[in-house]
Order: sequence, then C-alpha cells, then structure tokens
Amino acid sequence: MAMTKSLKKCELEAKWYLIDATNCTLGRLAAYTANILRGKNKPTWTPNMDCGDHVIIINADKVALTGHKDEKTKFFWHSLWTGSTKERTLGQMRSEKPEKLITNAVKRMMGRRTAVALANKRLTKLHVYAGSEHKHAAQNPIVIDFGSLNRKNKRGE
Repeated sequence: MAMTKSLKKCELEAKWYLIDATNCTLGRLAAYTANILRGKNKPTWTPNMDCGDHVIIINADKVALTGHKDEKTKFFWHSLWTGSTKERTLGQMRSEKPEKLITNAVKRMMGRRTAVALANKRLTKLHVYAGSEHKHAAQNPIVIDFGSLNRKNKRGE
C-alpha cells in the first residue's frame, strides 16, 4: 500500500517566479497565480501548509480586461454611515491602483474554504508592481511567459 507523505515545515522550499502582465487576461492570470501561491503546481502539495512559491507580477497597469468590464463592472463599499456608499469601476481601479486590482483578483481565486490565516500568509508571497521595475532581482526569479502558455491568455496584440 502506498503511503502519502506530508511535508514538514523545514522540508519546504519556496521558488521565485516573475510574470509580465502586459496584455494578459486578468482572470486567467489571477487563477494561475493563485495556484502557484497555494502550491498546487507541486507534487508535494499539502492543503494545511503554506507550501507555495513567491510570485512577482510586473506591468500590472497593462493588464487586459475582456468585454466591457472596465466600464460596467463596479465595486461598492461603505462605512455603514448613511450616504457613505462609494463605487469604482474596474477601469478606474486599473488606472488608479493597478496593484490592488490584481491583488484582489488573486485573493478571490484562493478559495473560500481556505483558512483565513493561511490564505493571508500565502498572499504575503505575492508582489505586484505597476511598472516594469521590481526590487527582487537578488532572488533570481524564474521568468514565466504566461501569454504563450495558452492563446487565450493574451489580448489585443
């Protein structure tokens, strides 16, 4: 009978990956990134441990939104006071806070059943930058050409 091996914390190794988000579809990028952060791309995946890798996403301000989502999709928030409801479209969010746009998309792809503390710990391994410069060059990240993995990953060449 085959035994399932669960890794210990000292046996985990985290790699660093670099993804360029230029013209990449937001949802596909978020789902792919969430799988790397959770560690589901590894054969040693353990659901109750943080066995994921670090992901650096550059050019977050150039991410592609399909259809009319940049004008029609709106996010609402309020402070529970009367008249305090505010809204922002995806297009506004991409121009004002592109890092938050990708971070929120990845956070929502992590899964609802994941423990909140574990999900937050995994999200600390996500590093998003609006421009092409990042400060993690010393970690020698492995470059992933996300657009060439599938023809649907890139928009508007």
